[in-house]
Amino acid sequence: MTIRTLLVDDEKLAIQGMQLRLAEFEDIEIVDTCLNGREAIRKIKTLKPDLVFLDIEMPGFDGFSVVKGVMDIEPPLFVFVTAYSEHALKAFETQAIDYLMKPVEKDRLADTLARIYERLTDKKVREEHDKLKDLLNEVAPEAAEEYQQNEDEPTPDRFEKLINVKDRGQIFRVDVNTIERIDAAGDYMCIYTADNSLILRETMKDLEKRLDPRNFQRVHRSTIVNLDQVRQVKPHTNGECFLILESGAQVKVSRSYRDVVARFVH
Repeated sequence: MTIRTLLVDDEKLAIQGMQLRLAEFEDIEIVDTCLNGREAIRKIKTLKPDLVFLDIEMPGFDGFSVVKGVMDIEPPLFVFVTAYSEHALKAFETQAIDYLMKPVEKDRLADTLARIYERLTDKKVREEHDKLKDLLNEVAPEAAEEYQQNEDEPTPDRFEKLINVKDRGQIFRVDVNTIERIDAAGDYMCIYTADNSLILRETMKDLEKRLDPRNFQRVHRSTIVNLDQVRQVKPHTNGECFLILESGAQVKVSRSYRDVVARFVH
């Protein structure tokens, strides 16, 4: 896969530095460079790159203004590159794929590009699926229905492996495998790992879509559990039970979700 990439920075030396670093990655095709935000907006709309490495501190239109300026089209993936760490929180609020500090380290850049490649691959697969579904709906509706049923089955690559959580003025990158349970509190999620608890502003419905249902299951109206963390099942009254997790925490399973427990007793 070729990743069409645009570089945006008001310093020519910074652009040249990124060009040198990206030259080591054969999938990256640098389609153009920009020295200011207004030019970047024009080129994003005309060139339609897959990826933009975007400086934040620029005269006139800064990096955040560039993101806002292309929201009327399907935007590319953005990676902010800056010398100022205080912009990190706002960068993640704009749903940037990542945030790199200058000077960019080789290993850190490789990690970012791996995530970008995964994201773009998923997008391409979805587009191909949509085209196939449209064609099947026209020529073979029964086949289209069967295809949809097969597509609905979960596959590992569809789901998040890392979740960025902004909490207490910091960004935490949480490996989903370390998550023990998640409790809902309105539009906030309390994410518990073995040694930490974090608050994420997101609805349970949206968070469920990001997690592999083969590992993460709702066991209560307001609780999701990582099934790999379950060590014991304790029966309770009225058809309810408790799950004992690796940390020793107990999670109540309501009667409505008894089918989850069946996985451990058959």
